[in-house]
Amino acid sequence: MAATAGTATHDDLLAVLRSLSALNERGKTPHFYRGATPFLHFHGDGDARTADLRRDGAWQRLPAATPADRAALLAQVRELLRSGGAHRQ
Repeated sequence: MAATAGTATHDDLLAVLRSLSALNERGKTPHFYRGATPFLHFHGDGDARTADLRRDGAWQRLPAATPADRAALLAQVRELLRSGGAHRQ
């Protein structure tokens, strides 16, 4: 998947995530919730950055270090928000 301007850097990705009305950011480090349910958070930095994304009640660890990683992550976030998959317990 090609990177977009919204995923060029980690800060760009955070800005896009913050703009999604279905998500609420909590805490000093970016933790995103969908309603009361934890949905997405990050680990590490630089080449070691990963994201934990809640899918069907379980956490899935995904790479988030490169623009292509972030574009793929954002696509998954948007799909889960459309399908409601993040809310399943």
